[in-house]
Amino acid sequence: MAADGGDDLKFFSMQTDNRGITTVTFNRPPVNAMSFEVYPELRRMSEKIMATNETRVVILTAPPGARAWCGGAELKDFLGLDYNTRLARYAMINECMPSFYNLDRPVIAAINKHAVGVGLVLASFCDIRVASQEAFFACPEIDRGVLAGGGGFFMRLNMPQGKIRELILTGRRFMAEELRDTGFFNYIVPPDQVMPKARELAGIIARKSLPALKANKLTMNAGETMTWEEAYKATQTESARLTAGTDSKEGIRAFLEKRQPDYADR
Repeated sequence: MAADGGDDLKFFSMQTDNRGITTVTFNRPPVNAMSFEVYPELRRMSEKIMATNETRVVILTAPPGARAWCGGAELKDFLGLDYNTRLARYAMINECMPSFYNLDRPVIAAINKHAVGVGLVLASFCDIRVASQEAFFACPEIDRGVLAGGGGFFMRLNMPQGKIRELILTGRRFMAEELRDTGFFNYIVPPDQVMPKARELAGIIARKSLPALKANKLTMNAGETMTWEEAYKATQTESARLTAGTDSKEGIRAFLEKRQPDYADR
């Protein structure tokens, strides 16, 4: 596994293997809190991945010894804020977080430790979530006298309204198992199985055509703000574009010939 050119990043290390699986490790001890410095790095990390075709799928995780996958916002950043500076902070976040959400490769969250506050937002922006059964999850903003984004991050995932409001209004910690029925997690596994499961899923995804991966990711994101009919028609346009390439024909031939496809990413 080779380094992926993320040497200028302080909090995110990037390694890409020969299958195109890029493991991004968020490492800001002690609890991986999101500070003023982290948000711009999240954007740069996303832009680095999108700038080349080396990455087919991303795994976002924390170091094995971390106390949290993402421990929420850096509270020390808030002590000097007033109304105007808080809005300025939001403006900065609004410039950075969408870059991660709109990353045109599938992203798997390997949630090996706790996720709190904005950590849950970060997880919600991933396409697939694999959680440790020993991790807890919380939206404690109400205990800091502020809001947790109105729950919109969870509503877009069609989580039950009652559970969203319980998360936000109580601020309490929920173990992963307590959130199983919400559909937030794809898998809840023992701690030592989080990365193996994430790699298993990434390995399946990495075998797909890169243009198809990009198109599927972006149309699914776009479809979240469309009616089902608008989203369906948008996929038709993209499918027609991909049909004009070579990979769609290769996928059909491989199926008919009962072999693995050899995609040219065109």
